[in-house]
Amino acid sequence: MPAALQLVRAVTVHLMNDSSTLLIEAAQLAAQLDQCSVIDCRFELGHAGSGADKYAQGHIPGAAYLHLEEDLSAPMGEHGGRHPLPAAEVFMGRLAGLGIELETPLVVYDDSRCAFAARFWWMASSLGYTNVRLLNGGWAAWLENGGEVTQQLPEREAVAMPSVSDYSNCVDIEGLRAALGRGALLVDSREERRYLGLEEPIDPVAGHIPGALNFPWQGVTDEKGRLHSDIHQAERWPQLEPGQELVVYCGSGVTACVNILSLALAGRENVFLYAGSWSDWCSYIDE
Repeated sequence: MPAALQLVRAVTVHLMNDSSTLLIEAAQLAAQLDQCSVIDCRFELGHAGSGADKYAQGHIPGAAYLHLEEDLSAPMGEHGGRHPLPAAEVFMGRLAGLGIELETPLVVYDDSRCAFAARFWWMASSLGYTNVRLLNGGWAAWLENGGEVTQQLPEREAVAMPSVSDYSNCVDIEGLRAALGRGALLVDSREERRYLGLEEPIDPVAGHIPGALNFPWQGVTDEKGRLHSDIHQAERWPQLEPGQELVVYCGSGVTACVNILSLALAGRENVFLYAGSWSDWCSYIDE
């Protein structure tokens, strides 16, 4: 993980605010499958091997599997949260090993209402990968559309790794404090009961960061994992002033990316991820 994730301008981020550039339907993907690199991000918190098992049992032809804790996160440390971002060169090297270049058309899916696919989308986009879309409705939509399923592992030729940048639109705890000092609005993406401190099934401390507003990430999709319309996404954020700086967090920096996706669909800019999120914040409480 980078030593200090700084608050930076979005000079390399390519987060578009049109669902046609962020999402792809199952029928579209089936027609374009030979033109895309597909990433399977199925995962289940508490059952770390379940996603890989599902992938082995069947996946979209050509899809490569990326594991939340092994590929989309770095090992835990004293600080940084439960799912620290991997070093940019490690993640970009993994993609290069799969034959993925900055301009490669990418499609990512999961079976958890975009929870893990959005993490991949945010990471890749923030590092300058310019053509990343989520499969609308995920794995279930692929099956419902009659999509082909295979157990065959993809054969991909590695490419040279592009010049390494760092994650854009991202803050560590110092960057968060600086943003709050400038008047940024803080968005908590967790379920309401966790936000209110009525329950905390994962982290050692219950509650939320002072001043945060609660926008649960599940409101971005329906129960089948299909994204609500762009208009609906815009209507989710009525309190936000145009151009207001936003910092979004969750428990560990994963499902916050679903809310960041919603904000992108709503046309919002100046949006930052607090990568360590509540689990990082907790690690400083007694210091």
